[in-house]
Amino acid sequence: MNTIKTVGLLAVLTLLLIFGARLFFGESAVPFALGISLLMNFGAWWFSDRIALSFAGAKPVTPEEAPELYRIVGHVAQIADVPQPRVYVIDQPAPNAFATGRDPQHAVVAVTRGITEIANERELTAVLAHELGHVKNRDTLVMAVVASIAGAISYLAQLAQWSLWFGGGDRDDRDSGQLGMIGMILGIILLPIAAMLVQLAISRSREYSADDQSAALTHDPLGLASALRKLESYSRQVPLPVNPAVAPLFIVQPLLPGGLTGLFSTHPPIAERIARLERMAGTELPQSFR
Repeated sequence: MNTIKTVGLLAVLTLLLIFGARLFFGESAVPFALGISLLMNFGAWWFSDRIALSFAGAKPVTPEEAPELYRIVGHVAQIADVPQPRVYVIDQPAPNAFATGRDPQHAVVAVTRGITEIANERELTAVLAHELGHVKNRDTLVMAVVASIAGAISYLAQLAQWSLWFGGGDRDDRDSGQLGMIGMILGIILLPIAAMLVQLAISRSREYSADDQSAALTHDPLGLASALRKLESYSRQVPLPVNPAVAPLFIVQPLLPGGLTGLFSTHPPIAERIARLERMAGTELPQSFR
C-alpha cells in the first residue's frame, strides 16, 4: 500500500512540474522543465551520498575504530541480503541515524555518537534494520528523485517571479487571456508549497515502509518501538546541527537549531509509528520502556 501511495504521489509531483512549466512559460517550456528535472535527478542520484554525508558532518570509521558497530551492521546486512554498507559516524550527542547511497551496492549508514551511547544492541539492531530497509526498498533513490522534481518546481517558480519583475507587462499583454496576473502570482506562491507537501507525504510513507522492513528483518517490532521511544525523548532536548535539507533522511526528525523542526513534519508521529509496531508484535511496550 505504501508503494502504491508513493507511485501516486510521484505522479502528482510530475504533473505539478508539467503544469507549472505550462502555466509560467507556455507549452513550449514543458520539455525544458522535464530536461531540467532529469539533469537534477541524475545529479542527485549520482552524488546523493556525498552531499548527504557532507551536510550531516559524517566521517567514515574503520572496523578497528568501531568494532561493535561494524558487527551489528554486518549482521543486519546479512539478514537483509544486501552488501555490507560503508559505515560513518556523526560526532554529535543527539541520537539518530540515516542511510544514503544510490543503490544497495553503494549504500552508506551513518549513526550519531549519541545513539551508540543510549541504544542497547537490540535497539541499535532494529534501527540499522530500518535504515537498511530504506536501502532494500530503494528509498534513497526515490527520495533523490522526489527532491529533484520538487527542486525543479521551485526553480521554475523563481524564474517566473523574475519574469514578472522584469517583463511582466509584456507577458500580461501576451498571455492575459490564458493565465492572467492573479493566476501567475498564485502559481508562483502555491506550486512550490504543493510540491513540498507532496515531498513530505512521500517521506512519511517511506518511513512507515522502513519500519515494516525492520520488523520483518529482525522479527522484533518492539525493539524498534523501544528505540523510537528513546530517540524521541532525547531528540526533543538535544539539537542536531545539520543542514535542514538532510533532515528527512534521519530515522526520527532531528531537533534543528533555530526552531526549524516544527515548521513542517518530514516524519510520521512517533506515537503512530510505535502503535503500528505494537500491533505487529501483538503487545504493548513494557512499562519500563515508556
